[in-house]
Amino acid sequence: MSSLHHRHLAVSPEWLALYYRHPLEITHGEGRHVWDADGNRYLDFFGGILTTMTAHALPEVTKAVSEQAGRMIHSSTLYLNRPMVELAERVATLSGIPDARVFFTTSGTEANDTALLLATTYRRSNQILAMRNSYHGRSFSAVSITGNNAWSPTSLSPLQTLYVHGGVRTLGPYAHLGDGEFIAACVADLEDLLGHTRAPAALIAEPIQGVGGFTSPPDGLYAAFREVLNRHGILWISDEVQTGWGRSGEHFWGWQAHGRNGPPDILTFAKGIGNGMSIGGVVARADVMNCLDANSISTFGGSPVTMAAGLANLSYLLEHDLQGNARRVGGLLIERLRAIGAGSECVREVRGRGLMIGIELVKPGTDEANPEAAAAVLEAAREGGLLIGKGGGHSTSVLRIAPPLSLAIPEAEEGAAILAEALRTVG
Repeated sequence: MSSLHHRHLAVSPEWLALYYRHPLEITHGEGRHVWDADGNRYLDFFGGILTTMTAHALPEVTKAVSEQAGRMIHSSTLYLNRPMVELAERVATLSGIPDARVFFTTSGTEANDTALLLATTYRRSNQILAMRNSYHGRSFSAVSITGNNAWSPTSLSPLQTLYVHGGVRTLGPYAHLGDGEFIAACVADLEDLLGHTRAPAALIAEPIQGVGGFTSPPDGLYAAFREVLNRHGILWISDEVQTGWGRSGEHFWGWQAHGRNGPPDILTFAKGIGNGMSIGGVVARADVMNCLDANSISTFGGSPVTMAAGLANLSYLLEHDLQGNARRVGGLLIERLRAIGAGSECVREVRGRGLMIGIELVKPGTDEANPEAAAAVLEAAREGGLLIGKGGGHSTSVLRIAPPLSLAIPEAEEGAAILAEALRTVG
């Protein structure tokens, strides 16, 4: 055990998990690579949990942070803040929500917490619809709407949460149906559920479930849900903490795969927009955002330094068409991984979009989750010089692949080759 690991254990909660048998201390990064304290170099296919969106040590972002820190680090939302207003203007326009208002937070958890506050206040209801296999953060309210047992440490809740079908396409009671029938069955389930309860405040959903293992429904499910929700006056919250900013390649926001009936009422974001800086936020229609009748501020949300980073990062993303790169390179990578997976009895499915790819591992010849294999592949990939993540619903048996969106084709090929070798270690 390293001395730093020993010190970590002495002062940190037992539930603060670390990857790897011998945990890794990352000291610096550049582009799509990072280095550890022993000087080993790794290709990064996880980006600090989908947070290093453009590249490590992106010069445009580090320059913006340095220059802003030299002028003013903090002022709070009690004063006018030019970088915050400029980023809010850009996010409001990009969101697709009409007459949008933006509130910045410091994390995705806090963003979802704020969205729940807005929805329950606007609707005067503490009932929330959420998806099975979902994850929305670690606050008391966010845990209470998380449909993933591994990330829900308490059953106590300030909300009454009702879980609906649809977030996972290839497992569950409707998995055998075609896409159209699958959507119809999930809508019927929602209609039936609403017949047994008072009208909820909102449905919150990740268009692609992140911690749940990059699972998603067929395109159009949430548009079909929206028809039901609108009849009951129920709001739609799209949790874009992991799916936003073009990571899926096909769309800038995940909700756009379900946009037939318009944008969500509330959209939450975080992670990638700061490229490692602590930024989260909520976008909502003005009438929803303005429904609070008491004062509210954010001490650190909208910090001049983080806003400067977000502006520089978003500009780089758009100017270099990283959404298009995610579509092109991600498409190549997922096909390469599907070919590799076809040769392994442990791989049940390779799924995803753009640079958001999951490899689900099972015990050979079954559909039984195989978390031991996932842990072994994680270790083997590290030994080969590749960092990936893991997740999944009932058991942590999905390898999560989400590199920075600037990933180059040779790096995609290199990562796929390392993963192919790692998968051979488990059969």
